Amino acid sequence: MRKVILLVCALVGFGTSGAQQRWQIDKGAHSISWQVEEGDEHRDHIEMAGKRVAAVLRYGVDADGSFELNKSMVWPMLRVFPNNTHGSLMRRFDWNPLNAVTANGRSLKEQVKKITLNGTLVVESEIPLRRNSSLSMRRTYFPSVDQPALLEMYEFTNTGKGVVNLEFPDVQTRLTTDPTKSVYGSYLILLSTSKAGTVALEPGKTCTFFASIAAYKESESKAHLNFLHEWTKRKESVAQWTDNLVLETPDQVINEMFAFSKIRACESIFETKRGPMHGPGGESYYAAIWANDQAEYINPYFPFVGDAYGNASAVNSFKHFARYMNDEWKPIPSSIVAEGDSYWNGAGDRGDAAMIAYGAARYALASGSKEEAGQLWPLIEWCLEFSRRKINEGGVVASDADELENRFPAGDANLCTSSLYYDALLSASYLAKDLGKGSELAKKYRKQAMELEKNIDSYFAAEVEGFDTYAYYEGNDVLRAWICIPLTVGINKRAAGTIDALFSPRLWTENGLLTQAGSKTFWDRSTLYALRGVFMAGEVGKAMEYLKRYSATRLLGNHVPYAVEAWPEGGQRHLSAESALYGRVVTEGMFGIRPTGFRSFTLCPQLPQEWNQMSLRKIKAFGADFDIEVERMKGQTIRVVVKKAGKAVLNKKVANGSSLNCKL
Repeated sequence: MRKVILLVCALVGFGTSGAQQRWQIDKGAHSISWQVEEGDEHRDHIEMAGKRVAAVLRYGVDADGSFELNKSMVWPMLRVFPNNTHGSLMRRFDWNPLNAVTANGRSLKEQVKKITLNGTLVVESEIPLRRNSSLSMRRTYFPSVDQPALLEMYEFTNTGKGVVNLEFPDVQTRLTTDPTKSVYGSYLILLSTSKAGTVALEPGKTCTFFASIAAYKESESKAHLNFLHEWTKRKESVAQWTDNLVLETPDQVINEMFAFSKIRACESIFETKRGPMHGPGGESYYAAIWANDQAEYINPYFPFVGDAYGNASAVNSFKHFARYMNDEWKPIPSSIVAEGDSYWNGAGDRGDAAMIAYGAARYALASGSKEEAGQLWPLIEWCLEFSRRKINEGGVVASDADELENRFPAGDANLCTSSLYYDALLSASYLAKDLGKGSELAKKYRKQAMELEKNIDSYFAAEVEGFDTYAYYEGNDVLRAWICIPLTVGINKRAAGTIDALFSPRLWTENGLLTQAGSKTFWDRSTLYALRGVFMAGEVGKAMEYLKRYSATRLLGNHVPYAVEAWPEGGQRHLSAESALYGRVVTEGMFGIRPTGFRSFTLCPQLPQEWNQMSLRKIKAFGADFDIEVERMKGQTIRVVVKKAGKAVLNKKVANGSSLNCKL
C-alpha cells in the first residue's frame, strides 16, 4: 500500500509547472513585480507594520485596469474593550485621497501597468488625457517606522507634450472614537493630505502629493510627518533586515524568498508600554505574545538576523512569561495580551512550558550573551521542571492540548510537546556548562534527554496508514503533519517512514502539508517545520524539490510574498512568525546550525546535488559576525569554510551532510 501511495505521489505531485506565477523577481534590490496586462484582473492582500501601527492592504486591479485598495488599519497600543487578545483599535477605510484630484479639470482615470513589492507597495499607472496630454503616476504605501501612521506618496510625471494643470485637495478629516468603548478614552483618527492648491506641471517634470492615516490618544501630541524622511527610514529598516544574514545560492527564488521572509519576521514588533512585543498580526494578534509564535518559532531566530530590536523583544517576551512562574506548578499562560496587562489560557496547558524552555534556551545560546542567559536561566529551569513533573506513565510529557488549541485532537500527551522538551534539555545542558552551573547539572539534563528519546520512540512509534512513523498521540490512526517534529530536534530513528508519509498525497498538497490526512486544512508552520526536518535528516533531494515548489508559490504565485498562517482559518494571513520559520529552514535545515555554547555551534551543511556552492553571510549570532561558505569539491565531498572578520576559523573537507564543531 505504501509503495502504491508513493508511486501516485511521484506521478501527481505538486510542481511549479502547475502553479501560476504571476510575479517576477526584479533586478537589483529585493523586489518582485507584477506586470499588469490588459484585462488582467486580480486581487491580493499584504500586511505591513511599524512600531505603532499595522496595516493589511487589500489591493487589486479591476478588468478595466483601475486600481482598488482597502486599508485595514490596526493601532495596537490604542486599546479598546474588551481589552483582550483582539482589543486593538481597528478601522477599515476605502478612502482614496485621489478622488478629489483633477488633471486639466477632470477626475483621474488610471490604467495600472505594474505593481511592485519591496517592503513597500508600489503601483505604477498611466493616466491618459485629451489632446496628446498624459500623466504617469507612481503610488507608494508604507507604514511609519515609529509613528502611528500609514503613509501614501503619489508621484505625478508629465509624460505628454503640453502643460498639465493639477488640482490637489486639502483633506483634514478628524474622526473621534466613542470614549466608552476605549481603555484610554476617545481616540483621534486623522485622514490627511499634505498639499493643496494647483500645480502647472511642465512636460517631463514631476510633482508629489502625500496622504496619511494616523491615530492618537486625544491627550497625545500629534506627529508632524515628514513623508520623505519617513520613506527613507522605512527603506533603511528594510535594507538592514535584508542586508544581514544573506543567503547566496544558485536558486534566485529561494534567495529572494529568504530575504523577503526577514522583512515580515522583523517588522511586526510593537513598542508597548511594557517594552517591545513581537506580534503575529493578521488583524487579530498585536501587543501580545504566545509561547509558540514568539518563544518557540521566532525568538531563537532573532540572534542570527542581528536585529537589536528583535533581540530586545525576545528577551522582553521571556521576562513576561517569567512573571507567571509559581511554586504551585500551575501552567504558564499560553499568551500574554493587552500590552502585558492580561493573559489568555483558554486551551489549558498546550505544552507551553516545553515551548518556552525550547525557545529560551536556544535564544540564550545563540545570542552569545552570558548576561542575558543568566537572566533567562530561572525561567528555563522552571519550565524544564514543570515539564518533568508532567511526565506520564509512558515516560512522555502530558498536556491538555497542543498549539492548535483543540482544532484537531492531540490526546493526553502529544509528540510535539515531548520533542520540544527533549531539545530544551539538550540546550539546557550546554547552557549549564557555559553558565558555570556545574557538570553534574549538565549531565542530569543530558541523561533526561536520552531517556526521553527512548520513551518518545516506545510511546509514539507506530505504523500509521502503512507508514513506519509516529502516532501523534496514543490511539491516533490518521497521519498528522506534526510527525515531522522529531526530525527537527535530531531524532531520526523513523526518518525514512516519516518522510515518505509527509510527502505522500495523504498529507502533501499544492499548499504544503495538510494538518491531518483527509482534511482540507493546512498551516504553513507545519510545512516549514517538515522541510527543516527533512533537510536535517539528510534527505536533501526531497527537501529541495518541495522547498523550491513551496517558495515559488509563496513568492511568485497569486498570494505573495510571505509564508502564510493557515487555510481556511484566517484566509492565509501573513502572520509574522511563519516567516521566521522559513528562515530556519535555511539556518537549521540547509546549513544545520545547532547552538552548543555562547561561542560555539555544530554545523551540518546539506548541499543540494544540483548546486556547487551555497553561502550564508553576515550571520550575527554567538556574539560574532561571520560567514559560512560551502563548496562542492568532487562527488559528495564538500569544503566548509567559516570566516570571522575575513579570516577562516574553520576550513575542512568533509562528506556532504557531515557534522562539524565550530568555535568562534
